[in-house]
Amino acid sequence: MAFFFDKRKYAYTKTPKPIMTTRRNLLKSLSLAPLATMGLPALAKSKSENEATFRFSLNTSTIRGQKLSLSEMIEVTARAGYDGIELWMMEIDAYLQSGKSLTQLKKEVDDAGIEAVNAIGFATWMAQDSGKSKQGFEQIEKEMNQLAAIGCTRIAAPAIGTVAPVDLIEAGEKYAKLLDLGRKTGCMPQLEFWGAFPPFYQLGQALAVAAMANDPDARLLPDIYHLFRGGSGFEGLKLIHGQAIEVFHLNDFADTLPRTEQEDKHRVYPGDGVAPLAEVAQTLKSMGGNKILSLELFNPSLWEMEVNLVAQTGLEKMKQFFV
Repeated sequence: MAFFFDKRKYAYTKTPKPIMTTRRNLLKSLSLAPLATMGLPALAKSKSENEATFRFSLNTSTIRGQKLSLSEMIEVTARAGYDGIELWMMEIDAYLQSGKSLTQLKKEVDDAGIEAVNAIGFATWMAQDSGKSKQGFEQIEKEMNQLAAIGCTRIAAPAIGTVAPVDLIEAGEKYAKLLDLGRKTGCMPQLEFWGAFPPFYQLGQALAVAAMANDPDARLLPDIYHLFRGGSGFEGLKLIHGQAIEVFHLNDFADTLPRTEQEDKHRVYPGDGVAPLAEVAQTLKSMGGNKILSLELFNPSLWEMEVNLVAQTGLEKMKQFFV
């Protein structure tokens, strides 16, 4: 009889006898097989239920060149069938300067049957210069309060005002402070990176800052163009938990120019370029969580087209990957 050394017990034990397969044992196994598989449909259903859900938004930059008022852009967005609109703070400022109020803006959005899902701002909260950072925090707090008043619960938080290199630990501490401010105001900051912005251009940097904040409400705001332009690629998205991304900027890029020469104006409709959108769509689906896909383009050729056609086409282009 053979012996072997069991490291877990530090003692010699007998080798167990092999289990003999008999006709009786085989028949017993086969009879139990249907019972063992009874739970599989439930498991499959559970897996499907864990996939991400998607809503669709129009970032107003996509139709900026048509020179519409904010009220008109809200109407175009709703008419095209989007679930939400992504505003820019400068548009809200212009709206208020025209003599209208935040209450009126909220009513316009509500009456249109859409949601103000996020807003783009440029507060210098992450700046290394203490004066700029203080000013940035004051600015974004004001903007958060304005957005909360119209029912918008998110604001983009880019690293504008920083210079390279960015201390990611310090940036994480500032982001944690910003998240506290978001909870106070009711409008949460979505950490954003720009692919052509040297101080903060990589998904890895954003992941590090979010991790350093050590906060369950930390959220990232990725963008197809910025993932490409900064050289992040798309594999890093697979490291992210579903709830950590609530808003995702959707677009595409062509291969007619080298990566480092591409600019915002070169963005194209989803599916009109070479981005691996089918793969990204599967990554986001598998990630889980509730996500808003926002079409963000700055293409001058689209600004010359009829605005309703641009909005409707954009929604159709997005849905080919996510419906």
